[in-house]
Amino acid sequence: MNETRERILDVALDVLGEDPDAGMGDIASAAGVVRRTVYGHFPSRLDLVRTLTERAVTEMTSVLTDVTASDAEADTAWVDFIARVWPVAHRYRVLLALRRGEYGEAIHGLLGPLDELLADLVKRGQDSDVFAQHLPSDMLSQVAYGVVFAIADSDLSNGTVGARAATITSLLMLGVPEPRAIALVGDRP
Repeated sequence: MNETRERILDVALDVLGEDPDAGMGDIASAAGVVRRTVYGHFPSRLDLVRTLTERAVTEMTSVLTDVTASDAEADTAWVDFIARVWPVAHRYRVLLALRRGEYGEAIHGLLGPLDELLADLVKRGQDSDVFAQHLPSDMLSQVAYGVVFAIADSDLSNGTVGARAATITSLLMLGVPEPRAIALVGDRP
């Protein structure tokens, strides 16, 4: 039963990643099950989206918690975070599109713990003059992290942009000078 549920979730990420408006029938068909099976695990599309969001938040929060536990400078911690979270962000990029739609409030509410951790990291960087202070830390962190998801989404079609571009661009959004951002990323892909 759990195996089927997990397969439905994995397939839903792929299907919704290609078409954020795909229905439960599309997901069922792609998963090789009938609609009733999908609805048996997820009574509504919102339940499915919530579950996907909870998975994403759990994975990303775990990575961010590990990274922020170090004593590294905030910009170095940010680079480590993006490098480790890139596969997760790329996999869950559809949540960005769904967050702008009818599920926005539900997704936004579930992202709260991650948003707080990101704001804390940015505040740490602002307090040590590593990150810009032209925006409050909660807003600046969302701008910088939003760039990562936008690049993950655009990277879907050709695979040429990648984590390196997302990391450098997000550091620039945080106010890190370009030479420092490039040096921090180094030879990472």
